Amino acid sequence: MNITTRTPRIAIIGAGLGGLILARTLRVHGIDAVVHEGEASRAARTQGGMLDLHRESGQRAMREAGLEDRFHAIARREGQDLRLLDHTGTVLLQQDTPDDAPLDRPEVDRADLRDVLLDSLPEGTVIWGHAFRYATALPEGGHRIHFADGTSTDCDLLIGADGAHSRVRPLLTDAVPRHIGVNSIECGIPDIDRTHPDLAAMVGRGNYWAIGANQCLAAQRNGDGRVRVYLSFRTPEDWLTTCGIPYAEPARARAALTDLYAGWAPQFTALIQACDDTVVPRPVTMLPVGLTWPGTPGVTLLGDAAHLMPPVGLGANMAMLDATDLALALAAAPDDMTAALSSYETAMFERGAAAAQESAGIMEIMISPAGAQGVLELFQQ
Repeated sequence: MNITTRTPRIAIIGAGLGGLILARTLRVHGIDAVVHEGEASRAARTQGGMLDLHRESGQRAMREAGLEDRFHAIARREGQDLRLLDHTGTVLLQQDTPDDAPLDRPEVDRADLRDVLLDSLPEGTVIWGHAFRYATALPEGGHRIHFADGTSTDCDLLIGADGAHSRVRPLLTDAVPRHIGVNSIECGIPDIDRTHPDLAAMVGRGNYWAIGANQCLAAQRNGDGRVRVYLSFRTPEDWLTTCGIPYAEPARARAALTDLYAGWAPQFTALIQACDDTVVPRPVTMLPVGLTWPGTPGVTLLGDAAHLMPPVGLGANMAMLDATDLALALAAAPDDMTAALSSYETAMFERGAAAAQESAGIMEIMISPAGAQGVLELFQQ
């Protein structure tokens, strides 16, 4: 495809962190892009918990996007605190972060980070309520994108930044996410300092992990005062539908979840019982490690759409780094999109495979018959 005579029309599907970093970094280099997002507005849903941005990936992405200072303004050093316990309540590891600690891998609320990225883009860059349905190749190159509202638009470059269940991915590969034998349920305690000060002190300022054989309880302090509680189990793929937990009846669901932690120290069941009515089942899936696809003119993927991995802290960082490298590749070869995509995908395939393999290994240790001892050994390596 030769589009050297005009500015390429770039369409990004998905206004998550990867899609927004890509749009922002392209703009820093004088390249416009449009982000199409299926959600109705930036406030359509909550954006998840904390992220720790790594220097070589997430933080580098913010620097390349010209947003390092704004990142520092929302970063939370104290979010790096960690308490690791076994199921009896014995503290095995406690890491407290000094208030003047360097910003090595600071935590940041995903919603705050997304707001920074959205605020850095001109009005109209993100088109809300534009749910991607499918794309058809155009004879002259590029694609026509069709949206759920019946509208369509043409682009020269289509980028799938649309997550685990990407609708762009089938243009490149028939690979689909597979279950890895782990299921999670998300709950939460709002305004914990006021409503449950004893539990707030127990959880601390960052992450609180209790690990037992083949299951764990993770509590994570967010900047808005909410503690997100994740209950994870090594169970069959269909467990979330066969376990009998009535997700739509929060009081009964909390009771059922408490029963699953029978034999654990009472402080852990107290956390479950203090949760509000948010009860969200989450199966854990991943794409095949090392997934690649043949170079295809005018279309590529980034982040979870390209290399979905277990949620152990690498996925968001990889998405942001993918977006940065793709933007820089396009900026370096504005007249040769094919070469830019090839350069980007070669590097992305390699690091995505390594990160996915590492994430799968960490998840295997986090929820295993060895319980907390395996996790402690991981930290002591």
